[in-house]
Amino acid sequence: MKIITVVSGKGGTGKTSITASLAVMLSRKNKIVAVDCDVDAPNLALALGLERFSQKKKISTSEKAKLVSMKGLSKEACKKLVGICNFGAISFDGKNLTIDKFLCEGCGACSLLYPKNIKLVKVMNGNIMVGKTSYGFYLVSGQLEIGESGSGKIVTEVKNKAFKLANKEKADIMLVDSAAGIGCPVIASLQGSDFVVAVTEPTPSAFNDLKRAIAITQHFMIPYGLIINKYDINKDFAKEIEEFARKNRIPVLGKIKYDKAFVTALTELKPIVVYKKSYAFIFEKILRKIFENL
Repeated sequence: MKIITVVSGKGGTGKTSITASLAVMLSRKNKIVAVDCDVDAPNLALALGLERFSQKKKISTSEKAKLVSMKGLSKEACKKLVGICNFGAISFDGKNLTIDKFLCEGCGACSLLYPKNIKLVKVMNGNIMVGKTSYGFYLVSGQLEIGESGSGKIVTEVKNKAFKLANKEKADIMLVDSAAGIGCPVIASLQGSDFVVAVTEPTPSAFNDLKRAIAITQHFMIPYGLIINKYDINKDFAKEIEEFARKNRIPVLGKIKYDKAFVTALTELKPIVVYKKSYAFIFEKILRKIFENL
């Protein structure tokens, strides 16, 4: 099984819309499993028209500090605890010690300092969902609970679930929609990938973030290619991106015009290749180039 991961660096480049269409096109000739690893804001299901998941499971990949006893904690000890917390989660008003669960990152420094008074307890910080799309393939998605942390770890659990399902289904390809940016969720999404599709647009911020996403991909020595989305909103800047790709020997997998039909397709919960069938040819060409470089 091959794993193709779609990244962007900057949010809003059209990464998820492109992933949805790639998934539909791939599924016509291959057995695939799609994975939404943007656990902070998962929306690949919406782009694929999957409104309900058949499976949903709460998971814990994080811990929080909990005050279990004030016994033996002097004022000096409380002040030490306030000082040791790098996240500002512990406060002391001279009488009461408080741990803010929304600020606590579960690093455990406080429990190491006073293990009899503070314990680390597991929290249910996310969900894993599984559903079958109307296109015949499964989608595995994850979602971080509001106010919780540990999105990178949730991505790992989502991918583990997807691996098991892909093996069960004897899938040829796992298509992963990564989060935007270059943080922990993206790094977890890239793990084990065979090829990375980087989606950008012709704007300075997108180009800058693209370079950062490429740097991470290169760090893990994963082959990759580039899609320039909405290239005609600034053709001169698009040429600058193409020149960057040429100099760095980065294959340009495809260029896609700005089209309001993408917005309409999303409102109707359809990938663009389904809503406007003429796009199927464009995405077929992109897939051919992906497989040439895979």
